[in-house]
Amino acid sequence: MIQVRRKEKETPENMVRRFTRRVQQSGVLLRARRTRFRVEEKSKTMRRREALYKIRIRREIDRLKKMGKFDDDALKDLKRKMN
Repeated sequence: MIQVRRKEKETPENMVRRFTRRVQQSGVLLRARRTRFRVEEKSKTMRRREALYKIRIRREIDRLKKMGKFDDDALKDLKRKMN
């Protein structure tokens, strides 16, 4: 934890500037941003499952389009059925 104490005859602006500089030098913000925006990588099996799901959905959508039966309701029903 970073602490900055006010020196004698130091203005609040200078104290804030000194605190900001120490925070930047410590790297606390960089670590926080890294963990905040970090995206967990999916396992190989999860990626495979998603790919297979997309292939099945795409194949079924193409089939429905050829028959002229594809619309938003058909897509919802299809996704519900595939899960």
